[in-house]
This record gives sequence, C-alpha cells and structure tokens, in this order.
Amino acid sequence: MHVLVATDGVLDPEEVAAFAGPLAGDDGMVTVLVVVEIPRTLLEDMRAAYGQESADETFGLRQEVGAPAARAEQPKSWPGDDSVIDRYLSDRLKRGADPIVDFLSQSGIKAQGVVVEHENTGDAIIEQVVERDADVLVIGSYGQDAIHGFMGSIGTKVVRRSPKPVLLIRRGALKAVGE
Repeated sequence: MHVLVATDGVLDPEEVAAFAGPLAGDDGMVTVLVVVEIPRTLLEDMRAAYGQESADETFGLRQEVGAPAARAEQPKSWPGDDSVIDRYLSDRLKRGADPIVDFLSQSGIKAQGVVVEHENTGDAIIEQVVERDADVLVIGSYGQDAIHGFMGSIGTKVVRRSPKPVLLIRRGALKAVGE
C-alpha cells in the first residue's frame, strides 16, 4: 500500500510510524510530503538585501507569478531566484520530511520525502494523492477550537475533498492510545 503523509513539519515521527507503517505494510511505501508556499515578495526582499533594484524597477511592470521575464543583469553576489528557491525548498524538505523519513526507514519501512511548491496547500495535497496514486492519506490534526474548525483548516478541507481515505493523526495520539 502507498501511504502519503502530508506534514508541515510538526508531526511526530514516532506517531507517524506507528500509524503509517502498519498501513504501508512490508511491501508498501510511505511518501512524506511537504508543501511550501513561497511568497514572491520574499524574492524582492532578498534582491534588495543583495543590492539589486526591486522587481518593479527591473521589469518595468510587475510580472505575473511564474511568467518568464527578461531580467536585468544580476549583481555578482546574487545567486539567482531559482537558486534561492531551490535552497529554500531543500531546507524545508530537510526540516519537514527528513525526521519522519529517517524514523520510518530505521523502523524498516520504505520511505521517501518530497517537497512541492504550490500556492494552495490543500490543492497541492489532493493533487499529490492523485498524481502519486496513494492508497491512503495521513495528515495531522491539531485539535483546533470551534472557530478555527468552523472556518476550515487545511486538514478539514482536504478530508472533504480527498478521493482516497484519510487518517487524521491528532497530536499526542500515542499517549491517548496508551503507548
């Protein structure tokens, strides 16, 4: 069975292994997904820190996110937008997925980490469930109060829209079960 675990980096690796491991089984696979929304204003702030003029001044008018643009010459110290984004995504993967992947692997469960950049976390999770043909989705639930639950957390939205079964792991679930 292919288990997709969506995390923002706060799921406890031991709790994930206790639930996702038996679901995956001996021949299964666990993919740990971290979705990252990169605010494009971050790049403007970073360019300014390196001494480059703002995107508005460089490109004339503000470009749509993701639209290619003819760029002015970059300062020699600026590593480039793609490089900055790649480093940021790599860091988020290491912080968010690696602890869970390492724990699962040490427990004898085949696991891999994946990071995806997307502007909507819920949509990205659903897309990854479909694209990776996951059999079940595991996601954290943090026991939010009624106001946050009513307004709709990412977990709530994903549960409503997931084409596959969803297992919600509440923080401290192992203690609640008596382990």
